[in-house]
Amino acid sequence: MLNKVVSPSEAAALIKDGDVITTSGFVGIGVPDELLRAIEDRFVETQSPRDLTLFFAAGQGDGKDRGLNRLGHEGLLKRVIGGHWGLIPKVAALAVDGKIEGWNLPQGCISQLYRDIAAGRPGMLSKVGLETFVDPRNGGGAINDISTEPQLKLIEIDGEEVLFYPAQRLTVALLRGTTADQAGNITMEREALIIDNLAQAMAVKNAGGVVIVQVERIARNKSLLARDVQIPGILVDAVVVSKPENHLQTYATPFNQAFTNRIRPPEGEIPPMPLDARKVIARRCAFELPVNGVVNLGIGMPEGVASVAADEGLLEHLTLTAEPGVIGGQPASGLDFGAAVNTDAVIPQNNQFDFYDGGGLDMACLGLAQADQYGNVNVSRFGPRLAGAGGFINISQNARALVFAGTFTASGLKIAVENGGLTILNEGAHRKFLPDVEQVTFSGTRAARLGQPVIYVTERCVFELTPNGLKLTEIAPGIDLDRDILALMETPPIIEDLALMDARIFQLAEMDLRVDLLHLDLPMRVALDTTQNRLFLNFEKMRIKSEADVKLVCEAVEGVCARHPQRVDVIVNYDDCRIGDDVVNAWARMVTTLEKKYYNKITRYAGSAFMRLKLSEAFPAHRLHIFETRSQASRYLEGD
Repeated sequence: MLNKVVSPSEAAALIKDGDVITTSGFVGIGVPDELLRAIEDRFVETQSPRDLTLFFAAGQGDGKDRGLNRLGHEGLLKRVIGGHWGLIPKVAALAVDGKIEGWNLPQGCISQLYRDIAAGRPGMLSKVGLETFVDPRNGGGAINDISTEPQLKLIEIDGEEVLFYPAQRLTVALLRGTTADQAGNITMEREALIIDNLAQAMAVKNAGGVVIVQVERIARNKSLLARDVQIPGILVDAVVVSKPENHLQTYATPFNQAFTNRIRPPEGEIPPMPLDARKVIARRCAFELPVNGVVNLGIGMPEGVASVAADEGLLEHLTLTAEPGVIGGQPASGLDFGAAVNTDAVIPQNNQFDFYDGGGLDMACLGLAQADQYGNVNVSRFGPRLAGAGGFINISQNARALVFAGTFTASGLKIAVENGGLTILNEGAHRKFLPDVEQVTFSGTRAARLGQPVIYVTERCVFELTPNGLKLTEIAPGIDLDRDILALMETPPIIEDLALMDARIFQLAEMDLRVDLLHLDLPMRVALDTTQNRLFLNFEKMRIKSEADVKLVCEAVEGVCARHPQRVDVIVNYDDCRIGDDVVNAWARMVTTLEKKYYNKITRYAGSAFMRLKLSEAFPAHRLHIFETRSQASRYLEGD
C-alpha cells in the first residue's frame, strides 16, 4: 500500500467481530479519540464490530465520555483486561455489573507484556502482584463472577514464588502520533509521551494483525527524519488524520509546547497550591524526599509533592518521575497527569517499569484510599466502584521506601489551617482506616516481612508500618488524639512515643526544607566551648536517611574537633532525631570512630523513650549514658 492514509470510517471498518484490540494512551495523552469515536459511531449505526476484547495498560479517559468510554456499549465489548479503570466508568460499569468479562492486572506488567508478545515469547514472569488481589490465591484480578478464565498463574522457580502472565494474541492496535508520511512512518514530536506505541505495534504486526495510527498531519513520503520516527512504516497498516478536537495533547490542555519538552517554561508557570489539606499532606510527604534520589509520584494526592518540591527549591536536588516514562523536571497534575515540564528524558512506559520493578526508585509517594490494621492499602475497588490498580502494585512493591498520602477521612472533610495548627471544621463521612480493607492493592504484611520502610501521611497524623501493624508516630498541632483519631479507627494503632508534626507544615511561609534535607545548617549544629572543653552536637529533628547523610555529619564534627588540640567531653541532643533502620549501623560506626579519635566522656539525651532504646541497641558494646533531658546529661558530665 503506497498511500496508507484512510478515513476514520474506513479505519473502523478494518475491525472485525471478535477482534482483540489494544490502545495507546495515558489519561488523555496519546489517546486515539478519532479512531475510538469512529468505532463507536459504526457500532451505534450497525451493531458491528461486536464482542471485542480490549487489552490496555494505563487508564485512557476523562472519567466521563472520552477515551475508552466510547467503547462502553453492551455488545461492543465481550471482555476487558486492563490496568487502570477509574477514568473509564462506562466500561467499568459493564464489568462490575457482569455484562462483560473483566480483569484488573498491574499496569506495568501489561506494559512489559507488549514486548514479550512482540518477541513471540509465551509470557512474562514477575513477582509483581504477589499477596495482592492479583495473586491467583486472592482472585487473580477477576472483577466479577463470570470472569473465570485465569489470566495469570502462580509458579515456583528455585524455591521462590513468581507470577506468570501469559501472552495475549492481539489482532488490532489503535495508536497515536503526530506526523505520518504516506508510507506510515510515524513521529511524535507534539506528543507529551511516547508510552508503549512501538511495542504495541510490533506485538500486533507480528501476530498478523492490523495497526492503525491516528495523527495530526501527513508529510511527503520519506521526508521524515529517521531519528524522529517512533513507529516505522513497516509496522503500520493504516493512518487516519484526526480532527483537532479529537487530538488534544491532554484532556486539560489542547497544546503546550513545554509538554513536548522542546522548550523550558519560565519558573512559576505551575502555580503554588493553596494551604489546604492537600498541601498539608504534600508538605509532610516532602520531608521524606531523598536528596539526589529518584522518586515516583502517583496520581491524585501525591501530585502535590511536586508543587511543594518546586516551592522549596528542591527539584534540582532530586529526580521526580512518573510511570508513563517521564524522568526529571516537574510532573503535571489533574487531567494533565503524565506530562511534565523541564524533564531530563521521556522514555517508553515499559522501560520505565523495568527500572521501577528492578528497584530503581529510592522513594515512591502513592495515594491512600483505605488502610487497615495490618498496613494493607486499597486504592482499586470500593464496593461497586472500580478504580483499578494502575501502576500502583508495581511501584509500591519495589520502591526502596514508600509513603502513602491521603486524608484521614473522605467525603465532606473540611479543615482550617491557622495559627500553626489544624482544626477539623467538618469530619468526612467515610472512614479510611478500617479493620480490613475491601481489596488488598498493597500488602502491608508482605512489606513488613521484607523490611520495606513504609509511612502513611494524613493531614492530621502520620503512621508507620511495623511487623505488628500500624504505629501512630505523629499528630498535628490542634488535633485531639481521642476525638479526631482514635474515635475514628475501629482498630486502635500501636502508640509508643507520639511527636508533633512539624509546625512549619501549617504556616503560610515556605518551610525552608532545603536546609533540613541538604543539612545546610550542620555548621550551626556543631558547637565547641573551648573554655569548658565541651562539644555540643544538636541533632534535634534531623533525619538521617542515607550513608551520605552520615558522612556529612562525620565531616562536620571532624572539621571542628581536628582543629582543637585536646580531646573533648560531648553532649548530644537526639530529640526527635530520626535515623533510618538501614543506616543505624553506619551511624554507630561513625560515632565509634569519632569517640576513639576525639572524645573523652560522652552523654546523650532524647525525650523519646523509643529513641533512647534505639540508641542503646545501636551501640551494644558501649555502656551508654542516655538521659531524658539536657540538664540530666549535663549533670552526668559534671560528675553529679
